[in-house]
Amino acid sequence: MQETGAPAPRRWLGWLAQEPVLAVLALGLIVLQWVRPQPFSVLAERVDWQTVATLAGLLMLTKALELSGCLMWLAHRIVHHVHSERGLAMLLVGFAAVLSMWLTNDVALFVVVPLMVSLRALTPLPFRRLVIVVALAVNAGSVATPLGNPQNLFLWQLSGVSFGRFVVTLGPLAVALMALLLALTAVMFRAKPLDLSGDAAAFPVQRMHALIAAVLFAAFVLLADAHHPLPGLVGVAIVLLAVKRDAVLKIDWLLLLIFVLMFVVLRTAAALPVVHDTIANAQLDSPLRVYAAGALLSQVISNVPAAILLSEFTHDWRALAFGVSVGGFGFAIGSLANLIAVRLAKEPRMWLPFHVVSIPFALVSAALGAWLLMHG
Repeated sequence: MQETGAPAPRRWLGWLAQEPVLAVLALGLIVLQWVRPQPFSVLAERVDWQTVATLAGLLMLTKALELSGCLMWLAHRIVHHVHSERGLAMLLVGFAAVLSMWLTNDVALFVVVPLMVSLRALTPLPFRRLVIVVALAVNAGSVATPLGNPQNLFLWQLSGVSFGRFVVTLGPLAVALMALLLALTAVMFRAKPLDLSGDAAAFPVQRMHALIAAVLFAAFVLLADAHHPLPGLVGVAIVLLAVKRDAVLKIDWLLLLIFVLMFVVLRTAAALPVVHDTIANAQLDSPLRVYAAGALLSQVISNVPAAILLSEFTHDWRALAFGVSVGGFGFAIGSLANLIAVRLAKEPRMWLPFHVVSIPFALVSAALGAWLLMHG
């Protein structure tokens, strides 16, 4: 923790050290502006503001649902129906996947990981293994809809297809990944009896706020599907400021800033001759090449930046979506959700067991995704 009397530069450096993604993007922007200065108006044009508006609206609405207490109430009600470690693991995997389809993978983690922490206080749990499969679950489940993760939001807006068309296109991959994960979960956990009867704490729900958030959520998705997220965002912000101000004020504004910087930095970098020629020479002229590029580049720079960067070189949004989806597995950097899961768990020595499971899962997922891409 920084001392309150520390000089401003030291405080800024300490803050940036805690936000490595933001620090890298800020440094990248400084370097790019030094190499090839661009006016602010040009940089602003490189941001996909429709995607940013969609993400902002979803962050506000999911924060409203979270603050209403309904998500945590639902989570604790659900786990009362399990009686074994394997049953709990399968239930948490399914619950995290379903949440991630509609409330983004990050929000799913902010519900499920604290739930696991509270359950661990009641009875011994194989906590590390649970964190690993839940991290894989939010990545797998979020593939299914445009709302599941930031790269899907971006590719949905970029492609111009309807919500239903996107689900039909990516749904088979999500189903296959979840089937693979459920099979892995069944093997990783035993049918050891589990007693969660002590989980009797009350979780109050603000029903009116939950209802308002649910109605706004449906309306906002319809507007985003019609490619009008900006007026939808304005409407959502006005209503929530009136009924639940914290749902607007306490969203992850840093995530929005990071997303804006990703567009600026990656699209500016893609315009540099050396970067453009390097990626162009990869000859992304077939679905399999685009798929492989998305999966491999995700392992280096994460799947959201990979989607943004490669979109400058291909119009095959389906192959790119398949590639960055499976690219979320493997190395932890493949998806920011992996880093969030481990960070929330606050469990020491997590990285080795995580990669022991995630890397083989990524290899099988990559083969499965390639087959579905070509035969779907």
